Amino acid sequence: MIGSVRQRLSDCLGGASKADKAIASFMLAQLNSLAFETAGSIASKVEVSEPTVGRFCRSLGYTSFKDLKDHLKQDLGDRPWLISDRLRDLQRRTLAGEDQLARGLQLEIAGLVAVYELAHTPEWKRVVKRLATTPAVFVSGFQTERGVAQTFVNQLQYLRDRVHLLDLAGGNFSELLASDSKQSCLVLFEAKRYSRMARLLAQEARGLGIPTTLITDVFCDWGRELVDEMFVVPTEFNLFWESTAQMASLTNLLVNGVFIELGPEVEQRMNEVSRLYSRFTGYVGDPTGPSMGD
Repeated sequence: MIGSVRQRLSDCLGGASKADKAIASFMLAQLNSLAFETAGSIASKVEVSEPTVGRFCRSLGYTSFKDLKDHLKQDLGDRPWLISDRLRDLQRRTLAGEDQLARGLQLEIAGLVAVYELAHTPEWKRVVKRLATTPAVFVSGFQTERGVAQTFVNQLQYLRDRVHLLDLAGGNFSELLASDSKQSCLVLFEAKRYSRMARLLAQEARGLGIPTTLITDVFCDWGRELVDEMFVVPTEFNLFWESTAQMASLTNLLVNGVFIELGPEVEQRMNEVSRLYSRFTGYVGDPTGPSMGD
């Protein structure tokens, strides 16, 4: 097998076993922080054995995981391994042992770089175009990802109409699944432990030919077979709870892309939405907002 580490990982996804696909997906999402991983840490996170990680690396043409990391450094240059002077100073000032917050900061910086790299892919451009031009956009997220989905919907509604938060309030997702599939698209936010509804919704949308984009974590091994695009973002930053912060960063970039795609005419809608918000809800210090007497 020839090519860069990224290319080899991408190429193996098609016919890989479930374990190999999980390892490849994890590595692709964590390219900028693989320098800080070991075969053992990857095995623990992906829930495979350490020898399985070694065999996977050898199947790509590397002698070991360390050899893969050495080649990755050559592919990417020193950039992902560089730590800012401020971060190095923070580490030097650690009183004893490993500074867990400094470690988390390293991972978050690498994760943010990975998110911005997604914005330069052909898949990204396709999704931005779809979000700007498809008549109806449906967005869904379950569990803690619902908040990210809600924020994304609210932001997109400032730019265009017919953007909907899709949930199970009606009991059947008929707003999307019983509508014209050629007039709709779906964006899903999901992270482990994955909601049964998210996978089922993706399956149903796939069967109807509804273009679907999944924004998920590095552990999702079922998404690529069910969606048109899968954007993988890091969620583990050495903290007690997994973080969806990089999902939020990704949505900001998507909204920015849609804004650019729509062009100057979007200003009229933004002004109208702002006027309606002022009329019905109001801003602090805005005398034109509603009053108790309205």
